[in-house]
Amino acid sequence: MSGRWGIAPRLSTGASFRASRFSPRNALEMLGEVYGHDAETRERGLKPEERLQFHQEHSLPVMEKLHGWREAQFAERKTEPNSGLGKAITYLLRHWRPLTLFLRQAGAPLENNVVERALKRAVLHRKNALFYRTLNGADVGDLFMSLIHTCQLCDANSFDYLTELQRHAQEVETKPAEWMPCNYRETLEWTIPLSDSA
Repeated sequence: MSGRWGIAPRLSTGASFRASRFSPRNALEMLGEVYGHDAETRERGLKPEERLQFHQEHSLPVMEKLHGWREAQFAERKTEPNSGLGKAITYLLRHWRPLTLFLRQAGAPLENNVVERALKRAVLHRKNALFYRTLNGADVGDLFMSLIHTCQLCDANSFDYLTELQRHAQEVETKPAEWMPCNYRETLEWTIPLSDSA
């Protein structure tokens, strides 16, 4: 499995288990099964309420089994609480309810990769900002970082967007609301025919 999973960010990487004698294989297989269920809901094109019902029927028993496995690791002294696996299990114990929200609320995602990527982008930008020479340079860098990220969220090519802003600087100045990353393509569609006819 690639990426991190909302239920067990530490479990999915496997990094926490390297120091442990106990294999997390069965826990990872259970998580993989839940991911398989979620993939099936996407393939079927289920609505959020239907997806919730599907997860309650198919993923809830798997998650209950994972919950039992997790508790047995400490109860049967199979895992040392201070080991890598023990810390991952403790994390799950502390965060079980919010991490299994997808079993109770329609539309809740399994993972928060979008948020994590956004946070990584902000951290990377902060690191790069250490090298701005002036306060104005930092302001410009922040502005472009915000525009680029907004373009990515709107599925717009940031290079194309910034290029069009320069090409249509006067229109952007008079009607900025029509030149946002989310709607600039529609604006371009009606401005290009006008300029062609002139």
